[in-house]
Amino acid sequence: MLFNKKQSGSILLVTLVFTGIFAVASVGIAGMVNFQHKLARQKVNWHNALSIAEAGIEYYRWHLAHDPTDLQDGTSIEGPYLHNYNDPFGSTIGQFSLNISAPDVCSSNVSITSTGWTTEMPSTKRSVKITYGKKSLADYAFLTNTDAWFGNTETIHGPVHSNGGIRQDGTNDSTVSSYLETYTCQSYHGCSSGGEEKPGVWGSGSDNTLWEYPSSNIDFEALTVDMSALQDIADNQNLYFGNLGLGYHINFLADGTFDLYRIDQLENPVWGYDMDDWIRERWDIKRESFLDNYAIPSSCAIIFIEDNVWVSGIVNGRVTLVAAKLPDVPSNRRNIIIHDNITYNQTNGNDVLGLIAQNNILVPLYSAPDNLEIDAALLAQYGHVFRYQYESNKIPYNIRDTITVYGSIITNQTWTWSWVNSSGATISGYEHTNTIYDPHLKYNPPPAFPTVDEYSVLQWEETTEK
Repeated sequence: MLFNKKQSGSILLVTLVFTGIFAVASVGIAGMVNFQHKLARQKVNWHNALSIAEAGIEYYRWHLAHDPTDLQDGTSIEGPYLHNYNDPFGSTIGQFSLNISAPDVCSSNVSITSTGWTTEMPSTKRSVKITYGKKSLADYAFLTNTDAWFGNTETIHGPVHSNGGIRQDGTNDSTVSSYLETYTCQSYHGCSSGGEEKPGVWGSGSDNTLWEYPSSNIDFEALTVDMSALQDIADNQNLYFGNLGLGYHINFLADGTFDLYRIDQLENPVWGYDMDDWIRERWDIKRESFLDNYAIPSSCAIIFIEDNVWVSGIVNGRVTLVAAKLPDVPSNRRNIIIHDNITYNQTNGNDVLGLIAQNNILVPLYSAPDNLEIDAALLAQYGHVFRYQYESNKIPYNIRDTITVYGSIITNQTWTWSWVNSSGATISGYEHTNTIYDPHLKYNPPPAFPTVDEYSVLQWEETTEK
């Protein structure tokens, strides 16, 4: 057999070529496999970073449930706050960092940003930002610290609660709850002069399946607004106005401003019954003088009047009007008087008015119109939201047609817009009353309006850091 040297050289060359190709391909495949593995690990760590960030949010949600006032992670120092994240076997596989933005006087919202990463790839980070808020008192269409009576011409759209008892002869489409299982109904709510024992909620009203009693108590003592803090905010915004003697009149304008007037003279006194006694009262403007025009600030707008104040107009903006005399002395507490219609420029939640009176919120005899609309959250901190009973000879002012409140009525003492006789006929006040819940106020109330309950999630958003 003959050996062909030329042929064997060719075979060796082909072998070397294929070996080189295989080697290059193997290196490429190995590189691609390594790249795919690295990419897979990056994806796993990227997803795990989000899970760790969410774990940080859940941790602080648990923390707030146990200590709602602690916004410094139990450290009493400013953040951020770093925590290890362990697997089920106790090994640390990542970390999260918490940044917490505490609420201020004007808002109860808490913002928490949690950034998470794994120990394998600490440079791959993901952040979750969540906003918590407490439910506003304005979540109630009507809230009172004492007994209440809704007559058969009165309609309430939205939740109703009383720390006393409720006689419900009107119309409701949401819960009507009382703190009490039973109570003594008094004569001013149509019961006998000696009082009658009644269930916490009772009456001839519609849909008693929505009546709840006994229910939880709303602690009015815990709802005290920090008036001095609001005074400071208003002062910084040049919206603090001191004692004048008779008081001020604020008329809101649709352009986002308000006109301020000084009360120069009130109408002559008239007899009015205030649920305790007949008194000579005067709550109607006879003469006033223009002082100035003011813009409503775009953030945390507080108008603080250290005197009685009359209010009317079209509200364009988010603002709270406070009437209070400091320091708080019961005999010096200030009132808010509804002078005329108060309406919103828009009813989509962009325009909001809070009226916080240290004492009463009143609707007077003459100035308020026959059909009155009030778009606002009303809070009488220590007094009533009400209209006096006026003498029958004050025709036609003693009996008016309809009053509609779009927002909320919160009153420490007994509320009423209407007075009736033993047969149920209106003898003073508004013959028809409508209270309509404003859903925008639940977690987005007027600036500095009181809140209750635990924190709830308002907003969740996620960003990625690389």
